[in-house]
Amino acid sequence: MAGGGFAASSTGQEFEAKITPIVIISCIMAATGGLMFGYDIGVNVSGGVTSMSPFQKKFFPVVYGRTQEQGIDSNYCKYDNQGLQLFTSSLYLAGLTATFAASYTTKKFGRRPSMLIAGVFFIVGTILNGTAQDLAMLIIGRISLGCGVGFANQAVPLFLSEIAPTRIRGGLNILFQLNITIGILFATLVNYGTNK
Repeated sequence: MAGGGFAASSTGQEFEAKITPIVIISCIMAATGGLMFGYDIGVNVSGGVTSMSPFQKKFFPVVYGRTQEQGIDSNYCKYDNQGLQLFTSSLYLAGLTATFAASYTTKKFGRRPSMLIAGVFFIVGTILNGTAQDLAMLIIGRISLGCGVGFANQAVPLFLSEIAPTRIRGGLNILFQLNITIGILFATLVNYGTNK
């Protein structure tokens, strides 16, 4: 086990791995994979970009037209659009399928290369979504972000469990979940700020 847990000494006794600054910093840095995942969730879920008029005008004009109509009270009727549903669900579907490739990559090459691959997917997806000119580019960016989510969710918790000393393994492992929550909060604040 890399970095954490118990190790046998030459006398046959077990000893606890030390808690060093490098272990703590490594765990905190690895847990930022959860921050990216949480931000991606928060961008859509909490009344995010899909409910903003400029975004709807550019990518989903039919949805924008329905949201401006008087007399439609149901959000289901306003947002019933296959393109919008594909945009929203593409991240989760890509994350699900990428997990299978990520599990093989993590087993064959280790946790760190899988986390680096996740980072590359996140960067590519962010660039594509930030510069998107049409719906296809937007969905390809979301698929790339989903692949990053799949790789990060596969490798980060394993890496944290392996590197953390047993005494504080739970505390360091929960950093991943904490970062997901912080990412959702940050996305919600960004959504609120940009909506105004």
